[in-house]
Amino acid sequence: MNRELEPYRLVERSITKKYRKSIWNPFIASVKKYELINAGDKIAVCISGGKDSMLMAKLMQLLQKISDIPFELVYLVMDPGYNEINRRKIESNTAFLHIPITIFESDIFAVANNTAQTPCYLCARMRRGHLYNKAKELGCNKIALGHHFSDVIETTLIGMFYGSQLQAMMPKLHSRNFEGMELIRPLYCVHEDDIISWSKYNNLEFIQCACRFTEECSTAENAAELSKRIEVKELIRQLKKDNPNIEKNIFNSIHSVCLDTFPSYKTHGEKHSFLEDY
Repeated sequence: MNRELEPYRLVERSITKKYRKSIWNPFIASVKKYELINAGDKIAVCISGGKDSMLMAKLMQLLQKISDIPFELVYLVMDPGYNEINRRKIESNTAFLHIPITIFESDIFAVANNTAQTPCYLCARMRRGHLYNKAKELGCNKIALGHHFSDVIETTLIGMFYGSQLQAMMPKLHSRNFEGMELIRPLYCVHEDDIISWSKYNNLEFIQCACRFTEECSTAENAAELSKRIEVKELIRQLKKDNPNIEKNIFNSIHSVCLDTFPSYKTHGEKHSFLEDY
């Protein structure tokens, strides 16, 4: 029967069959638990060309077909200055997966790569601003990004180890600069290892981060020192050897914060001390 299916149908089948428990169910759980989609939404599914955003696009596409809640999707691709090979790779992958994309250009790579400081933070902020702006122009009220379960865990630890703060990644949030716009993360409960497994199973090859800065860093001997996220990934990998549930425990901990045990905390930009109610 598989031989009768078109290649993109086989990819879709793998999501709802082979990876139903590890990808489809956690995706649906994220959408329902965090109320990511509402009737009448028009969502810009932001595709960077990597494995995460490509899978997210297929998941959202499949959900739209079966959902009782009516919502619209725009598959938005921003070209921040890709080289020709990466641009073609994104176009060929989305065509193969039958994802109808809307592409627009920006000069983010040129600006970010010429900054005197590490450009990744600037690049991320500029990307989000351009995506919000284009999505709003297209009549969307939400943008969907491909951050996954592993990103949530790593971001939490990076904040603790290098930012001196307990700060998690939210499954959705209101835009501060674009009124009426929201950001949602449909892959919030999906593990990166399962995304990698899915892409390998289907023989899919996606682009990595394509900026010149990252390409240079990836060849350096001290790449781990240059990327705090790489360091945290390795730490988690080591901890899992003794405690396979370490990621789940960290994830659950950010859903079970007990403010009564903290000497101080911040909410709505204002810092509070336990002494206020002591």
